[in-house]
Amino acid sequence: MSTGVLPMGCLGAVRCQTSGAERSAAVPKRRILVMGGTGRVGGSTLRALATVPDLHLIVAGRNREKGEALAAELGGGAEFSQFDIDNAAALRAALNGVDLVVHAAGPFQRREECSVLEAALDTKTAYIDVCDDKEYSRRAKSFHQKAIMMQVPAITTTGIYPGVSNIMAAELVRLNQKSSDNGTATSSLPKRIRYSYYTAGSGGAGPTILATSFLLLGEEAIVYQDGKEVRLKAYSGRRDVDFGKGIGVKPVYLLNLPEVTSTHEVLGVPSVSARFGTSPHIWNVAMAAVAALAPKGFLEDRSKVETLVRWSDPWVRALDGIAGERMSMRVDLDCQDGRKAVGIYSHKMLSVCVGVAVAAFARAVLEGSAQPGVWFPEEVGGIAEDARLKLLERASKGTLQFVMNKSPWMVEADPKEVGFGIYLQ
Repeated sequence: MSTGVLPMGCLGAVRCQTSGAERSAAVPKRRILVMGGTGRVGGSTLRALATVPDLHLIVAGRNREKGEALAAELGGGAEFSQFDIDNAAALRAALNGVDLVVHAAGPFQRREECSVLEAALDTKTAYIDVCDDKEYSRRAKSFHQKAIMMQVPAITTTGIYPGVSNIMAAELVRLNQKSSDNGTATSSLPKRIRYSYYTAGSGGAGPTILATSFLLLGEEAIVYQDGKEVRLKAYSGRRDVDFGKGIGVKPVYLLNLPEVTSTHEVLGVPSVSARFGTSPHIWNVAMAAVAALAPKGFLEDRSKVETLVRWSDPWVRALDGIAGERMSMRVDLDCQDGRKAVGIYSHKMLSVCVGVAVAAFARAVLEGSAQPGVWFPEEVGGIAEDARLKLLERASKGTLQFVMNKSPWMVEADPKEVGFGIYLQ
């Protein structure tokens, strides 16, 4: 079992007793294993973590050639561990002595078992995943009590979207809460959260992320309207959203994403939706057509979707060379008193910023920001309120634009970037 993950408070106690050279000598490098490390998201995460001192990185996956090449690229003693995530015994053995496991071996859609999370709990290893599937995240949450009993912090749905977008929504809600005369915050202020995501081309996606997109087209999009769950056709409900400078106005469409339900339940927001769009626009047309015309059950069959991915992958990569991979996400908060607030995050390369975002969550967990249990990012047990600012600061490194808690007109007319000091005021 891992001895590197201590109950909350223990890490702080160790840090208070040692400092400088003493700490370097007393505390070994923290060991992080990235499951799916040879994939696009896992590799990006490892490259981001390689810039952080005092970490020992483990590239975990099935492809030895790719894994050993990446470990050599990362340097710093990084190593490769080869095994299949469906082998429970191998999983537990691999996690022995590991401080944190990052589960990036998607797609998560139609996956019935939370095998990596279960192995993490059995070995008392801290855990985060990059799940973007509502049902899988719910299965992960069902292990909450066991995680508390085992004193293991775990966060599901980390990354860019969902992940950083959830933290942005939580901060918008917190910053716009009104205070009553006795100093307590009113509980009914948030009225609506709209998540809007844009990625040029496939965002440099590999086959796994492409498969995720097709699998999501086979699910009805869950939205909440005035507290009621509503199911709508995937890739319907077009909205034209202004993502600000460097991106502009883009069409986005409804998808079934886990942050919709978690935002409704955790933050108490009555109306929530999530939309996604891409460019060139022909891809939006194609995705809407697939969602509308694919035979019933086709997009629910992983093997058939994998065949579709193999056929479409060369065409996607060819267009990616033209479209690039800029991305943006916009979170809109409407308050019950009529106030509106916006957060925007834009980056020139999705393949880079997704790793930066996952690394920010990983560092927060290692620093003791998460309590034992299985959490969504916006839950205070997941990323504590006083740790959100540091996470957003790290995750926004290299962005084209990062704006928080601004009025919509300031974003749409002439976006103004804000420093974190201004953001907190």
